Amino acid sequence: MMLRLCYRTRRYCYYLFPHHHRLPRLFSTNPIESPTNLKNANQLPPPPPPPILHRRPTPIFPIPTRSTFLGLSAAITSVAIASYAVISVADSDDKSFNPLYDGVRGLARQSAESCRRIIHHAKQTGVTASVLWHSLRSVLSSANHEVRSGFQLRVAALLADISAANASRRAAIVGAGGGAVVDWLLESVAVPRDGSRTQAESARALAFLLADPNVSAAVLGRPNAVPNLLRFIYSCQPKQSNKRLVRSSLEVSDSLRGRSMLVAAIMDIVTSHCDSSEKVSFKPSLPGDAETRDIAAALQVIEEGGMRLDDSNEHEGDEDGASGIKGIGIKVLGGTSVLGLSRTSGLMELGNSGNSDVESVRVTNQNLLLQSNHDIAQTNLSSAVVPGLWDDLTCQHVAVPFAAWALANWAMASDENRSLIQELDADGNAVMTALMAPERSVKWHGSLVARLLLEDDKLPLKGSVSEWSSSLLSTASQATKNKDIPLAQVALSAFLVSVEKSPEARKIVMEKGLHLIRDTAKLTKKHKHVQEALAKALELLCTGDLHLSLHEGQKWSGVLLPWVFRQSYSDTVRVSAIKILSHILDDYGPHSVPISQGWLAILLTEILGSSKASSDKGNTQPKSDTVKTQIDQANILLAAQTANQLVAAVVNLAVKQLGTTPDSVDTSPLADLLSMEPFSAPLKALKKDIVPKVDVADSAVATLKGIKALTEVCSADTLCQEKIIDFGVLCLLRRFLLRDDYEKLSAIEAYDASKTLEAQDRTSSMPKESYTADSNDPSSVRVPPTAHIRRHAARLLTILSLLPKVQKVIIEDETWCKWLEDCANGKISGCNDLKIQSYARATLLNVLGNRHIDRDSANDDSPDAGTTNSNKRSPRYGDNIFLINPELSHWKCPEKVEQDTAHQDASSLDGAISLESEDKPVTSSVDASHSGTGNREPHLDIVFVHGLRGGPYKTWRIAEDKSSTKSGLVEKIDQEAGKLGTFWPGEWLSADFPQARMFTLRYKSSLTQWSGASLPLQEVSSMLLEKILAAGIGDRPVVFVTHSMGGLVVKQILSKAKSENINNLVNNTKGIVFYSCPHFGSKLADMPWKMGFVLRPAPTIGELISGSPRLVQLNDYIRHLHKKGSLEVLSFCETKVTPIVEGYGGWAFRMEIVPIESAYPGFGDLVVLESTDHINSCKPLSRSDPSYTEILEFLKKLKTSSRKQTAA
Repeated sequence: MMLRLCYRTRRYCYYLFPHHHRLPRLFSTNPIESPTNLKNANQLPPPPPPPILHRRPTPIFPIPTRSTFLGLSAAITSVAIASYAVISVADSDDKSFNPLYDGVRGLARQSAESCRRIIHHAKQTGVTASVLWHSLRSVLSSANHEVRSGFQLRVAALLADISAANASRRAAIVGAGGGAVVDWLLESVAVPRDGSRTQAESARALAFLLADPNVSAAVLGRPNAVPNLLRFIYSCQPKQSNKRLVRSSLEVSDSLRGRSMLVAAIMDIVTSHCDSSEKVSFKPSLPGDAETRDIAAALQVIEEGGMRLDDSNEHEGDEDGASGIKGIGIKVLGGTSVLGLSRTSGLMELGNSGNSDVESVRVTNQNLLLQSNHDIAQTNLSSAVVPGLWDDLTCQHVAVPFAAWALANWAMASDENRSLIQELDADGNAVMTALMAPERSVKWHGSLVARLLLEDDKLPLKGSVSEWSSSLLSTASQATKNKDIPLAQVALSAFLVSVEKSPEARKIVMEKGLHLIRDTAKLTKKHKHVQEALAKALELLCTGDLHLSLHEGQKWSGVLLPWVFRQSYSDTVRVSAIKILSHILDDYGPHSVPISQGWLAILLTEILGSSKASSDKGNTQPKSDTVKTQIDQANILLAAQTANQLVAAVVNLAVKQLGTTPDSVDTSPLADLLSMEPFSAPLKALKKDIVPKVDVADSAVATLKGIKALTEVCSADTLCQEKIIDFGVLCLLRRFLLRDDYEKLSAIEAYDASKTLEAQDRTSSMPKESYTADSNDPSSVRVPPTAHIRRHAARLLTILSLLPKVQKVIIEDETWCKWLEDCANGKISGCNDLKIQSYARATLLNVLGNRHIDRDSANDDSPDAGTTNSNKRSPRYGDNIFLINPELSHWKCPEKVEQDTAHQDASSLDGAISLESEDKPVTSSVDASHSGTGNREPHLDIVFVHGLRGGPYKTWRIAEDKSSTKSGLVEKIDQEAGKLGTFWPGEWLSADFPQARMFTLRYKSSLTQWSGASLPLQEVSSMLLEKILAAGIGDRPVVFVTHSMGGLVVKQILSKAKSENINNLVNNTKGIVFYSCPHFGSKLADMPWKMGFVLRPAPTIGELISGSPRLVQLNDYIRHLHKKGSLEVLSFCETKVTPIVEGYGGWAFRMEIVPIESAYPGFGDLVVLESTDHINSCKPLSRSDPSYTEILEFLKKLKTSSRKQTAA
């Protein structure tokens, strides 16, 4: 086979060189033997004219076509089938003659022989390449110049033809001689020899190798591959020669074609990854152990645009002329001397004459398909093999991108390479040059190199990082303007790392680059990765020592708020935007109120939109949910009106703060914010030349209404709660609770008004001119309802604190936790409201209680830990349950109690030691520290439940007298009563009966539908049952104290608990106190039904009609519990009529709402309250009032009986 191969090769050489018939000796099997004619090399005739390369001889081996591959597949399949058949037949017990068996066995032998021939045929390429390499080495070592030149040309041409064949032959060439063949090709293209024809053929061979992704990495990974290719790029530039050589057009075209193909292959590799917008990283094609000289050469090309060509003078008279590169000096890089070369400005004139091998080129999305007239299957070859694609580029426009590509691949390959790049480019100028280069691919790879160097924590930061950062930001900004997202993405990824690592870079960007980031964000709204990088970079800039100015914060609000609310942005962008907005609000307080108020307005608008969408999808509601649907719709309608008022308040306050007229808002910092929906329409509706008259109090009232509406919409909707958390409501609530922006803004407004008056008084010459409008009078500035804003914000926070993600946020915020603790203890000025103190404590219990249970579960290693922990559950306090006296120790979290106890014991011990030194008894000090409630666990729960139009606190406040507050409408009953006065359960009962933990409940109840829809009795009871069970009420003995309809609610709760087998609550309910409870109906309920068209009674009132079967059924159930001895009952009865409607002249319509026959259930104790009407029956005048003393005795009796039962 070897002899036939050599013979065919000799015949091929004889065909190309008819005058040199002694050349076949060059292909001797002995690679050391030299040809006999080398001694008379000077007597050889001149070399023949250039061959016509388009006349290709028949290739050495047949090229596999599609039929070949099909045959190979068929052969392999046949072998597999035949082998299986033979084995199956051989294993059978029948050894007799079988024709099928003989036929299959023969087919198997034929198929196996075919496979052996195919495998042997595939190995021939490797043998040929080895023979060529040994022969080439022999000739190069012993032949004269002319023989070497001719032989090199033919070998290069033969290698090019083999490389064009298929992937297996390209792999064989790369592996031949341990890569020596590839090294020779690289050296051949680096330095033009013998008229550059050898260089052209070598370039053609390398073009096919580089175009194959299976072998390109091996070729580029050879030592000195990158420097040799760079030398080739610079050497292939045509020169202006003084000698005019006469050459044929075919000769010139054939000489330039190979070079053009290799340049195309190089540029295809360089640009292969620059258009990816999904992944910036790619698998490096260069080795991780690069030589210092190679990296130095690439850095020199990038920084100075050229490199040293060792043989530039030797070929000055060749037909290609001089290289046209001018030396500018020498720079020593890591011990390597490299000559710096300046770039030329002339364009490279490369003719693209016809290539006979190429019939047609089809371009589809930058992928070219080459078809040859030799029927060669061109598989896995890209557009790199097509000459002429990059011929209009100068050598610098190819060399610098290739050097930048090589540098990026080296940097990505290993830490050692990055360390070398850092060492050789100590000043960072090479990377900076790449970042500022005009070529796109150089910017792309330069940005990647910068990012890789900055991400490597082992490398020290360069002093030029800040310059890199500015250049990267400029590149990203310009790329987005040109809609070049891949370049913008890689530049921003490097910019993000530079900002993260370098404080100096952050400082420079904050001073000069914020407008570029903002413009880039506006231009890339649809590109997720770019927006994420911008948001993260801005977060790094704003959340450290540096801060946005108020002017910049107002400008950025128009970008940040869309980041928060638009669904097209990722959670990463949303979280970063919320953090940045939070810092803006913290930095500028009252001046940032338009931003926080606008945030709330958009939040409410978004929630209303989603609520309406969900309600439209679920139009079919069960009949039992009709009232609930009406309430939800009423809440949505009210919230929509509130949102409109809030939006108008944002626009008015923003225009007033800017001090401009509405027609000049476009040039203001808040222009982007006010151009958003829903602010654009109200802004257009304002009069263009008039500044709106609005004060801070109006703005605060709008904010208050917005928080209330948002709370009502989301209070029972978990999905809605999750959504507003994602939209950053916690940031707003924290701001409303911990800061008093509206009070400060009001003070600023009053100060500005006083200054305006003083200025007018000084400049006015007439007395009447000193009087101005009320808006400029400091006394006319109203106080904003900051306390109410805080209370409703605290309510919403309590609702949200039941969610795990909110609990995590609050736990991690020590400032917030401390504020909640101080508020619950009444230590925050302006937060003396009992409701806000209860909300603060409930929030802490919701947050810290779950953590304490989890911690106990983690620390419990006992065998029964799983069973014990499964029974543990932390109480969950919603907004319907208020904690009375939340400052008491039994309301504190277990871990807080342990800390306080340790501190208390230590202080008591110190006090005892000091008293002993004075010879005084210490018992008084110790007893004082543990007196009162101390840290004892309460024995009893007392739950207060109000009635119609009542409240969790106002129902139980003491009255100035025993007559109701005058009111003109039935809707005013108990609405104004009890607004002032002592809250006797918290101040009296807590001190007189300290062994109890007290709650008060809240539910919505209305007399008529004019004040809004309310739930019926059964649904109210179901809702409250769920709430009290979640709060842990019923786990210990409990007493319910009720007023009016509250007694019926408690009856219904116990009845429902029994029906659902919640026996714990029923069995632990030890007593019920009824203040004027209509056990058998109310006269007040009878009246609206007689005047139903006028008064529109609420559904709850219909259930209080006298003689209602449901009321009788509930009373019988409570009677049964009392008869069993498990429940004690105490009832109070009113004796005075209650004014319902008052008219002119002192006329009033009065009635007895709950007569004695309805107030007494027929069992238990009854107390008749003299001169007491329905509303004030639960409001004792003093501690000696029967309405208080009787309940106190009742509780003490229950405590005693409970102890006896426990002892028994």
